[in-house]
Amino acid sequence: MTDDIAGHVRLPAGPVDLTALETDAAPGFKGKKAKGKATLFAMGDELSDLQERLWAQRTVGSERRVLLVLQGMDTSGKGGVLRHTIGLVDPQGVRITSFKAPTDEERSHDFLWRIEKGLPDAGYIGVFDRSHYEDVLIARVRGFAEAEEIERRYGAINDFEAGLADRGFSIIKCMLHISAEEQKERLAERLANPEKHWKFNPGDLDERALWPAYRDAYEIALERTNTDAAPWHVIPSDKKWYRNLAIGQLLLDTLRGLDLQWPAADFDVAEQQARLDAESPVR
Repeated sequence: MTDDIAGHVRLPAGPVDLTALETDAAPGFKGKKAKGKATLFAMGDELSDLQERLWAQRTVGSERRVLLVLQGMDTSGKGGVLRHTIGLVDPQGVRITSFKAPTDEERSHDFLWRIEKGLPDAGYIGVFDRSHYEDVLIARVRGFAEAEEIERRYGAINDFEAGLADRGFSIIKCMLHISAEEQKERLAERLANPEKHWKFNPGDLDERALWPAYRDAYEIALERTNTDAAPWHVIPSDKKWYRNLAIGQLLLDTLRGLDLQWPAADFDVAEQQARLDAESPVR
């Protein structure tokens, strides 16, 4: 039912035109909202099993880990993915890192310094809620770095991600693609509901006013950093249920591809069973 999702959302090589990519679609899935939500929920058992295998392999020295990078405009649903998709697996094996505006200390280092510090250890599923891509997105739109520095960063990101792949990282990069109309509706919902006022930031409207500039920045970044080691996936995100399902399928595909096996016992199982059987009753 979801076998074609990865192929549909994988960004092909070459120039990127986000206006040509649908935001309110469900490519690779035949079904509506209810079926989509049920399909995601049904992935939970296998996702949990594979995550536990990934975690178990760290005990025998495996360096494998997964890094899910979530990028998107405000209201695109990064938090929703964390709740509905990542929420299907054991939180003990998940490391979520949210990158806000850099601190003075972080600004004193190269832009990738804080990213390296936020990477997941072996055995974990790591999630970046925003990421190093902010340094070629908002930095480009707002002029927080010189043009030459922005240009350098594309290559630095590619080298960095290739190095991660060599170290045992499986990288899933997702751009949550929403329309300006959908974002307006979601912002209006937050303003209309006092229970969601805490989620609204007046600065979101300032960023929204720069929508065309952000679209251009995304198109450049997607094209320049869409590599074999760390390909981009553009996820239609006007439909929240499809967004969550698509990322769930990408995560499941990635874990399946690792061929995760349970570590073999480093002791004599029969001997230990015999010891257990020979125990006197516990009183």
